[in-house]
Amino acid sequence: MQTAEVVIIGGGIVGSSIAYHLTAAGCKNILVIERETAQGKGSTGKSMGGVRAQFSTPVNIQMSLYSIPFYASFDETLGYPADYRPQGYLFCATNENHLAYLRTNHQKQVAMGLKDVRLISAADIRGQFPQLRSDDIVGGSFCSTDGFVDPYSVMIGFMTWAADHGARLWKNTLVTGIDCDARGIAAVQTSRGPVSTRKVVNAAGAWARPVAEMAGLDLPVEPLRRMLVPTEPFDQFPHSAPMIIDMSNGFHFRPEALGFLLAWNDPEEVTGYKTDFDPAFIEKILTRAADRVPAFENLAVNPKRAWAGLYEMTPDHHPILGEAPGVPGFFLANGFSGHGVMHAPATGKILSDLILTGKTDLIDASLLSLSRFAEGRMIHETAVL
Repeated sequence: MQTAEVVIIGGGIVGSSIAYHLTAAGCKNILVIERETAQGKGSTGKSMGGVRAQFSTPVNIQMSLYSIPFYASFDETLGYPADYRPQGYLFCATNENHLAYLRTNHQKQVAMGLKDVRLISAADIRGQFPQLRSDDIVGGSFCSTDGFVDPYSVMIGFMTWAADHGARLWKNTLVTGIDCDARGIAAVQTSRGPVSTRKVVNAAGAWARPVAEMAGLDLPVEPLRRMLVPTEPFDQFPHSAPMIIDMSNGFHFRPEALGFLLAWNDPEEVTGYKTDFDPAFIEKILTRAADRVPAFENLAVNPKRAWAGLYEMTPDHHPILGEAPGVPGFFLANGFSGHGVMHAPATGKILSDLILTGKTDLIDASLLSLSRFAEGRMIHETAVL
């Protein structure tokens, strides 16, 4: 029988980051199992690639404070490109409640050590982006170290570095069962045969719940479709622009190639494994785009280039990290609720710490344990895009 010190189920950006951090900490016998023929066919390859520290809860801000500097030095540290572009995130408030919310978040972010975030006036926003319809904009928040990465590149960089230092990646391999004994995790059953191990990480993204069921756990993680629409080349808005978020309806967009990438969280969307793109979404999003940026009325979109991916939602929009209660050796890295790419570096560090030493200094890990749901201590993230 094959053996591994740690088996990671899921070879997306989160599983790859955990493999990297474990390997970098000296753990040699790591096996990553990916069911697809290539990495990145799940949510990683379909992500918008945004990274930000402008969150409303301390634990999310902490994870960003590790992850964003990590991305800034990724190319140098790993020798592979992350394509980190610090163009910023600009939240545009359209009423006093939004503004009060941004002020409260700003205080938390600064108190936790985020240096580059600032509140800006409506006049500043108008001056910088005269192309925005701004009659209802009352102010905003901008952080210059927020920005974008290439999720696929990051995933490949993490995994290649780990593989160069002893980790193994099995592609096109299904996990069919997880065996436990009196001590906890004992083995993983796969389509390539059994693997003896005492430590398993569930990094299966939107498919985390069925993996957890194999270990006898009910994981509150639901898949939710999110659709993204890239535009054809468009030069009537600056390509140096940040991610711009219209707080009146959640519409946001950023430069991508010669055009723009448009996103909006459709409130009518229901959970489920739907990964087909709905062409009716284009009209919904273009209406909101042209409302905020009148020049976007002339945007050309090719529906064949648009795509859908899955968020993995938890009830409080925070991830579930750490060892599962009642199943020793079964570790969870699930439920990122749209923040898996931006928090992948921190997740890798936290899981590596917990697996190897049982504790981590990066965050108070108990806040994100699975037991918080049963114990009624959920922490709600309201800055969800």
